[in-house]
Amino acid sequence: MASSQVYPFERNRYYPGKMLTTADFQAEQSYHINKMRFMNSLMYGAGIVCGCGVVNLDDLSILIESGVAIDGSGREIIIDSSLVKKLSAIEGFDQLTSDKVCLCVRFKETDIHSVYAVSHKESDQEYEFNRISEGFEVFLVDKEEYDEGFELETEFIQRETLFRGANFEGTLVMPTTVCKGRNVKAKVEIRKIGTEDVKLSYQGILDIPGFSAPDGSQQIEIAIDDIQLDTDGIYEKDLWMKVQNQAGIESNIILRSGSASGFEDDKAISVESSFALKVRLSEESPTSLIRRETGKLSLEMRQAVNEQSIKLADIDLMRTDSAYVIENVKEVKKNPYIELPGQNGIKNEYMEFFHKEADIEDKKGGAAVRADAAPIVEPTYAELKNVATGVLEIPLGRDARTGDIRYSGEITHGLGSGNVYVSIGYEYLSQDQALGASAKSTVYGNPELFSRQAQQLVDAETAVRVLNDKGSFVVAARLLRDVDFLVLTYRWVAIKFPSGEELEAADYYGKSITAKTPTVVMRPRENYYFGVQFNNMDACSITYELTAPGSGEVTTDGVYTAPSKEGVYEIRIYCSDMPMVCTYAYAIVKSTATSEDAGSIEEQEKEPIVKMPEINL
Repeated sequence: MASSQVYPFERNRYYPGKMLTTADFQAEQSYHINKMRFMNSLMYGAGIVCGCGVVNLDDLSILIESGVAIDGSGREIIIDSSLVKKLSAIEGFDQLTSDKVCLCVRFKETDIHSVYAVSHKESDQEYEFNRISEGFEVFLVDKEEYDEGFELETEFIQRETLFRGANFEGTLVMPTTVCKGRNVKAKVEIRKIGTEDVKLSYQGILDIPGFSAPDGSQQIEIAIDDIQLDTDGIYEKDLWMKVQNQAGIESNIILRSGSASGFEDDKAISVESSFALKVRLSEESPTSLIRRETGKLSLEMRQAVNEQSIKLADIDLMRTDSAYVIENVKEVKKNPYIELPGQNGIKNEYMEFFHKEADIEDKKGGAAVRADAAPIVEPTYAELKNVATGVLEIPLGRDARTGDIRYSGEITHGLGSGNVYVSIGYEYLSQDQALGASAKSTVYGNPELFSRQAQQLVDAETAVRVLNDKGSFVVAARLLRDVDFLVLTYRWVAIKFPSGEELEAADYYGKSITAKTPTVVMRPRENYYFGVQFNNMDACSITYELTAPGSGEVTTDGVYTAPSKEGVYEIRIYCSDMPMVCTYAYAIVKSTATSEDAGSIEEQEKEPIVKMPEINL
């Protein structure tokens, strides 16, 4: 393991009459250079500052865009202008042994400007280089030989193996310390370690005694069905939970004994039968906890690196004994871009396209801060669906007496027609001694039980009439004693429950999708986009797939490329979250397709060829 250590720093001490030698001038340069690189490595880390993209120009050549990167020693790698390179002309190409390679860049110094050395001796060189040029060098290396770099050890994250098969391995990842009363995420990571084209299924149950799941229970089910990955591919599933405010300092995440099972296709794989993952509980906030964890890394750990290079792209090759073809150039996701303060303005502008939240108030300074100013937003723990609430008033008048009944107006709860439950509570203000001010309270049920604690409570019994078909309700109140108030104020909460039929068919009933152009006539290798129309449902994520091999190609966003062979080809289109909601489109591939053939599509659209699965509701 190499080291990028450049300290302790030494600088020249000048005094009258000091004779300066070559070593003194070199020390003067090294002091300033090493100080700058030392701060670069600590403040920015290693990665790409800007640019450095890689584009596949043709089967043999690539374009490397201009840009700036910083390596593990803090040295700036500046690609001052875009350059076009044949892959075979890049260093390391002749040593490649596989068809999956990495394109990398590294810092390189070159001696330039040869000059005559006036005071050279006979044993010295007659000419010396007068300058050192700081540049770069791109090179290729087999992907399996590329060193991803030294990964800093940390006690903040812990891992526990869930299963390991011939082609997949699964791990549960979670922080070792969590914050009481806050949300925390555990993550299931599944990696493809084999080369066989198989599907993986896994299920297990985690008991979380010191936490609560989004549904309020103390268990989380891990259910993964028929996933497929490319070699070295990664699948991740987030498991959110809330840390309970308990007195202890430690809790456990437990894989329930006997609950785990896994299969690669129909073949069972080795799974962990049970384990207990210990988690420490902290009173700190997540920000304070993470700041302390990242700040305690020692200087030696931060300076330890393996390679002084930056990976720019992964390249897939198609190789023969005498030639090669660039099949694909993939952007490197693991090598992140360095986050710079000067880019905050642009980032905030871009983030406006991904946040809908209104402005939020900064609790510390009281200033208005935009919600998109924080790139990390803690997710909402429990999303309430089919719930509405509000405040209603029942006027009493000046002559209200014991036994009088008063009614509210008809109130629309906003949940639509159907089976809705409405509860109301009497809302009032009282003096709270602990707060030293007035506080609002709501009493659900009979307020008479609290009359001794708060004399101003109104004793009244209430009833709610829900108008199911109209989506509204009416409240009646009967006074149990004489009052001086003119208005009764109540807080109401409405909850809509699905009926039996809705429970069975809530996800599918009445929903369908159709291709905007169900049938199209195309030439071989021609492209066409199959748009989708949603019927009785909101737009959702769509998946496209070919029903038979050799039917061409279709991208994830629905762009179909016809094969070179004539024929009729079928494309299945379905909702990613509801595969039963699907339709089919057809491509008629003809070498002699003309504009007249294209016109016949409009006639075909009148009677589209659509296959819908039968759903028993």
